[in-house]
Amino acid sequence: MVKKNTMFSRSLFLPLMVALLVFLAACSSNNGSVDTPSPTDGAAKPTESAAPAETEKPAPDDGLYSIEDFSNVKKNEGEAIKGGSITFGLVSDTPFEGTLNWNFYSGDPDSQVLNWFDEGLLTWDKSYVYTNDGAATYEVSEDGKTFTLTIRDNVNWHDGKPVTAEDWLFAHEVIGNPKYDGPRYDSNFTNIVGMTEFHEGKAKTISGIEVLGEKKLKITYIQSSPSLLTGGVWNYPLAKHIFGNMDVAKISASPEVREKPIGFGPFKVKSIVPGESVVFEKNTDYWRGEPALDEVVLKVINQTTVVQQLKTGGVDLVDSFPADQYPDNASLSNLEYLGAIDRAYTYIGFKLGKWDAEAGKVVPDPKSKMGDVNLRKAMWHAVDNDQVGKQFYHGLRWNATTLIPPSHPEYHDATNKGLAFDKDLANKILDDAGYKMNGKFRTNPDGSELAINFISMTGGDIAQPLAQYYVQSWQAIGLNVKLEMVEFNTFYDRVGSTGKDDPTVDVYQGAWGVGIDVDPAGLYGRDAIYNFPRYASDEQDRLLKEGISEAAFDVKVRQGIYKEWQELMVKDIPVFPTLYRAVIVPVNKRVLNYAIGDGTGIYLHQLAVSQDKPVVAK
Repeated sequence: MVKKNTMFSRSLFLPLMVALLVFLAACSSNNGSVDTPSPTDGAAKPTESAAPAETEKPAPDDGLYSIEDFSNVKKNEGEAIKGGSITFGLVSDTPFEGTLNWNFYSGDPDSQVLNWFDEGLLTWDKSYVYTNDGAATYEVSEDGKTFTLTIRDNVNWHDGKPVTAEDWLFAHEVIGNPKYDGPRYDSNFTNIVGMTEFHEGKAKTISGIEVLGEKKLKITYIQSSPSLLTGGVWNYPLAKHIFGNMDVAKISASPEVREKPIGFGPFKVKSIVPGESVVFEKNTDYWRGEPALDEVVLKVINQTTVVQQLKTGGVDLVDSFPADQYPDNASLSNLEYLGAIDRAYTYIGFKLGKWDAEAGKVVPDPKSKMGDVNLRKAMWHAVDNDQVGKQFYHGLRWNATTLIPPSHPEYHDATNKGLAFDKDLANKILDDAGYKMNGKFRTNPDGSELAINFISMTGGDIAQPLAQYYVQSWQAIGLNVKLEMVEFNTFYDRVGSTGKDDPTVDVYQGAWGVGIDVDPAGLYGRDAIYNFPRYASDEQDRLLKEGISEAAFDVKVRQGIYKEWQELMVKDIPVFPTLYRAVIVPVNKRVLNYAIGDGTGIYLHQLAVSQDKPVVAK
């Protein structure tokens, strides 16, 4: 996957080093990491001699690492003690927002909190297909349109009330309510029989959802689709006995979501310091069995302190580890590093329209500043992401080519190489399209000034140098690009996560965690609020529709459809991918029964420790 190479591009190396020197000299306080909204699922007293010595991992000869060198399952060292507590570090430069309910959350930091105390009713296997091993089981009708779902009898909310079919129905009713202020209402919901009529106020109930009993629900969809088996069935209930009498418009901001959230997962929320920390206690009534740990403490930590926290045992594990810090810390004696290909990519996005909140859809603007595909194509050719991955991330992030990452190997088109770095070609494209040089920078084809506003997220020591590299690369082909660094929450507000597009933003550097299902409509469809470039085309509409059609149950047919879609996005370039990435997770050696990634069969209630206190680095 990641080829090691000792050759570095001089054309990239100089601006990278200049950017790094300028940034470090300025002693910037920007910390944290590029992050993204991303929907997700689901032990003797220590002494310094308690941890066996580890042979230091020598750096590869070329300084590059490969994700293939990592395991995603922790090695167990020692026997589990009874009970115990661990500390989980949420690595971020901003507080978590605190929308702690799967039906309403929008940012990855909140999902990291949610994972400890709540979960979906259905689980996935390694191929991202629903199984019958979760809190609920399912059966599908012969035509593939009707799902009969049964919640296990021992699945209860943390307050002891049973999780019911009414709760599952209620989640659909809230998301389908016109007052709903979350990001979930999309084509997966409009595909439910009667949902559109309910949403528009033409019906008081959703005709396609029927409660068959306390624990049994039937959902009928308009169209059968392979996506229904890989994430298309919404499987997060909402406690009706808590939220049933609440104004839908007020649920997401309620204390029941932000201060005392409830779930049915392995741990209960004991206390919250908003945005900073959460203390969880074990849920003795958890449906899979009583958790091995007594307590989990989650705390937000900054990238600048994550290494020290791990060395001293201030945290036992983190949600992710900065890839740029791995080489200097690969041989820490108290840690084991897990790794997996992340279901994610970073990208450069171009604002091509606006969001129509009333209509709930994207409205492209043909007069957008970034509307000329030649301009966007030149900007992609101007950057060398292969060298970015090597210089900044030591091979643990690598050049991205299409918008379906290799975390979905059945559908990622490895034959599509995207647009290669070629500065001369970038200049030629701009020349041929009429973007003429006027002094230092180019003008628009009509002779007017072209000034491009670019925003990127604050992050660790390399966040600003990386953004500066992109700016310098674009300036090198005559484009007047101005950079603004913005913290996580403000960044997504400005690019449109609330439905309001900041008109001062022309280009942005973002990141997406992709869903379990390969269908990209939730990020790029006309009705997707997360379609931040506000891109739409008839050709994409056709492909997205075909990708979830009955014909697409044939994997080869679906592969062909998404191959076409990847080609279309390389041609139209509403965004261009920059880097695929490894997720690297350091874990204290006392931690037992832990894994990252999907389909491992290892769950959080099994998490244990071999000693009371964390192992400290020697």
